[in-house]
Amino acid sequence: MQASFDGFPRVTRMIAGIRIPLLRGIGAAAALITLSANASATLGRDASTVDADRVRMQGALLRIARSDAYTVHEMRSASGTTVREYVSSNGLVFAVAWQGPWLPDLRQMLGPYFDDYQRALQSSTKRRARGSLTVELPDLTVQMTGHPRAFSGRAYVPRLMPLRVQAETIR
Repeated sequence: MQASFDGFPRVTRMIAGIRIPLLRGIGAAAALITLSANASATLGRDASTVDADRVRMQGALLRIARSDAYTVHEMRSASGTTVREYVSSNGLVFAVAWQGPWLPDLRQMLGPYFDDYQRALQSSTKRRARGSLTVELPDLTVQMTGHPRAFSGRAYVPRLMPLRVQAETIR
């Protein structure tokens, strides 16, 4: 967990390669995220939700890639956003990543972690303008960047990640 000196979750953005803490007023970004096109995977839930997610996003399964530690289910939504769901060998979704013209439905993707994510955005102390967004909480990390028609990001639960799997693997 990375928290600021005042105990609030660490929320930062990148500008010209420099990580800068955000201040309050990220409401517009939160609204955009919650009203975006449907593409989903629910963190912390079991692998049986993978097909339900594909149906909900009206998507097509592109591929399933297996390794010793996890399986990646890659789907493309009807809106053109590609979503990758990372499922550990014990059957839990530990990470999701997305790339495409529309943001996925983060409420669906983050599931039980969404409210904590939203509170972290609201407790941030700087207005969100441009650049990447990083939210690091004890049980959740969300990183995203982009602009209309070109969004990408990832969200993962560190304690659910298989041993020897690094966050950089999630893309």
